This record gives sequence, C-alpha cells and structure tokens, in this order.
Amino acid sequence: MGTISNDEAKTGRGPVKEEASKLNRETLQELMAESFGHLQAGDVVTGVVVAITDDDVVVDVSFKTEGVIPRSEFLDRDGNLTVKVGDEVDVLVEKFDPTTGEIKLSRERAARIRIWEVLETAYREKTPVRGRVVERVKGGLSVDIGVRAFLPGSLVDVRPIRRLEDYIGQDVEARIINFDRRRNNVVISRKAILEEQLAAQREETLAKLEEGMIVTGTVKNVTDYGVFIDVGGIDGLLHVTDISWGRVGHPSEYFKVGDEAKVVVLKVDREKGRVSLGYRQRFEDPWTHVEAKYPVGKKVRGKVTSLADYGAFVELEEGVEGLVHVSELSWTKKVKSPKGFLHVGQEVEVVVTEVDVERRRLSLSLRQAEPNPWEDFAATHRVGQKVTGKVRNLTEFGAFVELSPGVDGLVHISDMSWSRRITHPSEILQKGQEVEAVITALDVVNQRISLSMKELLPNEWDSFASAHQVGDEVDGYITNVTDFGLFVELAPGVEGLCHVSEVERLSSGPLAEEFPKGRKVRCRLIRLDFAERRIGLSLRGITQPDGSEESAAAPEAQAEEVQEAATPELGEEPEDLVAPGEESVVPEAEGKEEA
Repeated sequence: MGTISNDEAKTGRGPVKEEASKLNRETLQELMAESFGHLQAGDVVTGVVVAITDDDVVVDVSFKTEGVIPRSEFLDRDGNLTVKVGDEVDVLVEKFDPTTGEIKLSRERAARIRIWEVLETAYREKTPVRGRVVERVKGGLSVDIGVRAFLPGSLVDVRPIRRLEDYIGQDVEARIINFDRRRNNVVISRKAILEEQLAAQREETLAKLEEGMIVTGTVKNVTDYGVFIDVGGIDGLLHVTDISWGRVGHPSEYFKVGDEAKVVVLKVDREKGRVSLGYRQRFEDPWTHVEAKYPVGKKVRGKVTSLADYGAFVELEEGVEGLVHVSELSWTKKVKSPKGFLHVGQEVEVVVTEVDVERRRLSLSLRQAEPNPWEDFAATHRVGQKVTGKVRNLTEFGAFVELSPGVDGLVHISDMSWSRRITHPSEILQKGQEVEAVITALDVVNQRISLSMKELLPNEWDSFASAHQVGDEVDGYITNVTDFGLFVELAPGVEGLCHVSEVERLSSGPLAEEFPKGRKVRCRLIRLDFAERRIGLSLRGITQPDGSEESAAAPEAQAEEVQEAATPELGEEPEDLVAPGEESVVPEAEGKEEA
C-alpha cells in the first residue's frame, strides 16, 4: 500500500481526492452534454414560445434551458406581433455556454439562414418566389423576398415599362435567374413568369379561336397603322382599315390603351401565332343601301373630311364618302384648289351626280346645289341680242366682259373692229370700261359666250362686197408681200389676196422688188366669199397704173397701218390657198378657236 505524506494529510489533496475530483468534473460534463444534447453555437433549432413580454419573447428550445429574443424580431412590416405563446419558431443559437447553461438565440438570423436555403432550392428547381417591391434603385427595383433581390427594369414586364415607381409596394411573383449566397446577390425576373403564363394562355387561345368569332379584348397598344388587342394571351392586330367603314384619321380617334373592345376574328394563323381582328365588321356595310338612299340628283348634307388639289371629300354618313371635284365647287369662280374655298369639318349641301357601288365611289357637286347663273342668263338672253357689260380682264386674244354675276363673255380681238388692225385689246379697251356687244354664241353646258363689238359698227367688208362682183376690176394698194402672194387693200378695212400664181411677173427677181409695199395696183376680183369674208384677186392680163400714181395714192402712214392686217407669218401659206387657175382666199385671223 502507498503511504501518504504529512503535507498531503494536512491539505487533504492526496491522490485519492484528486482522482475523485477529476471524476466529478467529467461526470458533470457528461451530465451537461446529456442534458443539452449536441447544441452548439451556429445551430438552427426549433423552439416553442413560452412567454411574451413587452420587450422580449421567451423561447424554450427543449434543452433544459430557455432563450430570450427581442420582441422586435417577431414584428411584421406593419409592426404587428407575428407569434403567440405555444407557437413553434426556428431560432439560431448565437452563443451557448454548456457550463453555465447560458444560451443566446436569434430568430432573424435563423430566418435568414432558412430563407437562403429556400431561395437556393427555388433557384435550382426554377420554382417561382414571391416578394414585395420596396424601392426603385438604379437600373430596376429592389424586392424583398426574405432577402433583398434585384429586379432589372427590362425584366419587370413583357413590355417596356416607363414608370417603375408604380410597382413600389406591390407584391410580385418572379423567378431567380442569378444566385450568389456568398455575395448576398440575388437577381430575379418577373418577365420570365409572365412569358410562361402568356405562352400557356396563347396556346389555349389559339386552339379555340375561329374566324368569325366575336371576342372581347383589352387594347395594349395604338399605332399609326392599327391597334393591338390582347384577346387572351395573344395580341391580335386590328388594322386601321378595319376600324370603321368610314375615314379614320388615326386609330387613337377610336381606341386608347386599356380600353375593352369587342372585335371580330378575321383570320387565325396558328403556325405564326398571328390573329387579324376587325371592328367595323360588327356593323352593316353602309354601302349596301347607298344606291337607294342616295340616288343621282338628290340634294344631301355632309361634312368635309379631307381636301386635295383635285377636290374635296364629303362624308354623308359614317362609311359613305363622296368627292366634290374642283370643277364642281362653283358656278362663278375658277377654283384651282379647294383649300381656299372649303375647310375640314365644314358642313355643306351637295347634289349626288354619280353613284358607283361596285367601286364604292360617289360623285358630288357643290355648285349644283345652288342656282346656275348660266342657266338663268340663257333663259333671258339669246344669240343676236345686244348686251352691256363691264370689261373684267384683258388677254392677248381678247377681252372678258362680265354680263351678270358669275357670267362672262369673250370679245375676241377679231370681233372688236371691222377695219382697224388691233394687236392687243388694250388699244381700244381698259378694265372696268362698260361696253356694248352682240351675243354671237351661247353655250351653257361649257359656260362660254362669244360677243362681238364690231357687229354694232358699220361693216366695210359687206359694203364693199355688196357693191362689187366677181370679174370687176378695182384699184388698191399693196400692204404686205409674202412668199405666196400679195395682200392688197381695196378699201379701208377691206383686203384681198392675190396668190403668187395670179401675179404676172416681168422679172425673175424677188417679188418684193417688183411689187413693193405701198404700190398701187389694179386687180380683178376672182372670188367673193361672204361666209369667210375673203376676197381672191388676180393681176393677170390687167394693165397696171404707172408708178407716178403710187406716191400720191398710197401714203406711207396708211400703208403701215394696214400692212399686217389679216396676214399669216412670213413664209407660211394658208392651207386653203388654191393652185394657179383656182380661186385664192384671204386667211382668217387666228386665235379665235383658242378663245
């Protein structure tokens, strides 16, 4: 047996007691371990709420001890307590001393760990997560899904969103597309969820849509060429031409984003996933009864919808529109463009002049809805009647005379005088001057009136022709020399033509040298045409006066006054001049037909 020293006996710390103390400590640790199991800092365990105070929540974690957690960790966003006594909660062991049994718990950290595990599972399995939009951040939105996640602006919706702020406070469903727990980085996409939902809805919608169906949809977008309407996961196009039977300036006149609209399915392309819609097809085509409702000659009221250089479009009712050609705008005004005559939105009274149902065209007349001043004038005037009017305009070929409001007649330059050679009407007329004339032609359909001032003057030609006959020899003076003959003045205002074939030549030189202007000649009348007022002459076989009579009988001033009268351009032979031995004629003044 061993012996015990005096010191050991005095202190009582002999080997036996030290061994006993060591055994007691080990036993205590074993008992503590048995009591608290394998609990250690960092563990997430489930506990039961056993008490709630004003500041704390006491949780029993079933390890012979209880932990105290701040009450604030159990409040929701609105400040309401989310647990009650008896509820089970997950908590994190932040600190644990097995010797003393002291334990510190946290619900927030436990929830954070749990949510990261849940989010990681959702990311791997591609399951949706829900959260609330907290705020707008650079490039998108911040969403609380247990942790802060980033929702890029481009992934908020299937369409671009202008105001991301409108989503703040809303609960959204999204899919995690990027997950990095180490960096606390989570990126989500709401667009991915919407696209899946729309794809499923689109397939279902395409399967049941049939042409001719009437469906209700929501306007998603309005463009210049039409309206896109969601008819159940698929956007159908309502083209601008199918909005109304009438004229559509812009689709926004009929629809705006968010409107509900009943439309007709016109075409379904299941391969391309396209749907064509119609709105006007819900209503009867107004052209079905146009022919009976708007017969030719009927006077109706309408509204000007559009103006073009060639006329104005007038809407008689929605879907029925006609054209008033620029020539049908006024009886009295020469309208070049309707823009200065009418304006869009103006109500007018028109007369239907033509109906073409097959081509869906109506011709209208604005002027026929008013009295025709030309018909009124024709009812009280006739050809040969003397009228008085005021010169309204002068042109190179004549003068326009206003006979009544909106009714003008033309005095051609050749009808202003029997004898005087007039190169421009301004020589004897001026604007605003009152004149008397005789109506020589009246055409109501083409709105033309021909007037003659010379009919009221003495007619020198008739006087001369009445006093002479074919075969008479007369004296005259050469007023013009051309390649095809000589023009000879027989009396004031009376000229005849001696064709070159009827000139007896004494030399082979130029005709103008042998027969200069102003020379007196003796001629024989070979033609008198009262209808055309033309005289044909001949110099053959006639003794000519000697040159001594020339200067006395043909003053230069008189020759200059008549030298160009009723003659064509130099070198141009009138078409009806005859060959040698046939009658010669005087060409008529040109420009009258043009007037």
